[in-house]
Amino acid sequence: MTNTNIQQRRVRGHHGELSVRLQGDPKDPAIVMTHSILSSGAMWDEQAALLAEQGWYVLRIDTTGHGDSPPPMTEAVTMDGLAADTIAVLDALGIARAHYVGLSLGGMSGFGLGIQHGERILSLVLCAARADAPPAVAAPWDERIALADKHGTCAPLAGPTIERWFGKEFVAANPETTGRLQAIAAATSVRGFAGCARAIQGLDYLADVARIATPTTLIVGSNDGVLPEAMRGLQQRIAGAALETIPHAGHLPNVDQRTAFNAALLRHFEQIRNQPLTH
Repeated sequence: MTNTNIQQRRVRGHHGELSVRLQGDPKDPAIVMTHSILSSGAMWDEQAALLAEQGWYVLRIDTTGHGDSPPPMTEAVTMDGLAADTIAVLDALGIARAHYVGLSLGGMSGFGLGIQHGERILSLVLCAARADAPPAVAAPWDERIALADKHGTCAPLAGPTIERWFGKEFVAANPETTGRLQAIAAATSVRGFAGCARAIQGLDYLADVARIATPTTLIVGSNDGVLPEAMRGLQQRIAGAALETIPHAGHLPNVDQRTAFNAALLRHFEQIRNQPLTH
């Protein structure tokens, strides 16, 4: 079956070359998926297979400097540029409009997509993301960038990042899953990490999210720090947005509470399919 075959494409994006995994039938409606900082499209393995089996054409982008995408060529990585990278992939593949699923960093740039490129996006699923970076959010990235620069590798960041995402108990109970994600984090290029961390520090979409007219579902783990509150506020700003809170989930609910996350994801796409879009 074509759904089980994964192809890989190289695409020229705003920041440089991008690696894209393609899964499913190209004749089916397209869903683009992007991931968190210090991760890759591999974090969506289960969801991509599920969506492809259900008749979607799934495109997973490795963000610049992450996964199989080489470090960015541009001097600065910006959130607008990450949104432009998604549009570059659609352009390269000849896809006029697509659905979009983004988590954390991918969710942040997803707000930019909805604001700036709404005519290309059929629906949004934005997970574990906020639309602004107040000082308490922006400041910790300076120390993390300095640590990666000092060691010339993201390896020192990998363990603490996985522990923040999942908590010590989940890490101890799921060594294979978390070990794989920790290896992906450790292998992230320093330039890719630092560039995307600077993009997070410059995140400034909150004042404009009310301009998003695309059907939107927000998903957040109940244990993900201040994000449940932040995403409730975003739901109130985006007309018609749905909010799904995943019980007992951390920053990657698609991993630590995947059954509940997958159900929320499928609810979004079933609703979209049952209510054809006219815009």
